[in-house]
Amino acid sequence: MAENKTQPTVVDPREFIASVEHPTRRADGEVLLELMEEVTGKPPVMWGPTIVGFDEYFYRYDSGHEGTAPMVGFSPRKASLSLYGIKEAPESAELLAKLGKHKTAVACVYVNKLADIDLEVLKELVRVGHRHYAEVLNQSAER
Repeated sequence: MAENKTQPTVVDPREFIASVEHPTRRADGEVLLELMEEVTGKPPVMWGPTIVGFDEYFYRYDSGHEGTAPMVGFSPRKASLSLYGIKEAPESAELLAKLGKHKTAVACVYVNKLADIDLEVLKELVRVGHRHYAEVLNQSAER
């Protein structure tokens, strides 16, 4: 079976954020790093070259494909900040309506800059997303 392309690495997430060229993305990345670490109680881990993740969960699809992925995380991409793990919980839709300026995709939420959104709402999205992955979506044998 093919291995996931996005795996945890030994790269320091703080060094990765410090290397982001765009000054707003870099500053927003620093805020997100602290915010997500505070809310999840978990240290940041680099997943692949550009995703900062917090905690991890195990999944297994009906096809037999399985692996681990971060429960919540972000990536300071050129076009926008990509936020992961915050839209799957049942409460997420109501919270996203209060978040501020953003776009959604299948697996993530895109934000141009943190100044466009309500950080208290984001904290709640991270909290409910992290809980949802830990309690509902995690298929770990340890459960």
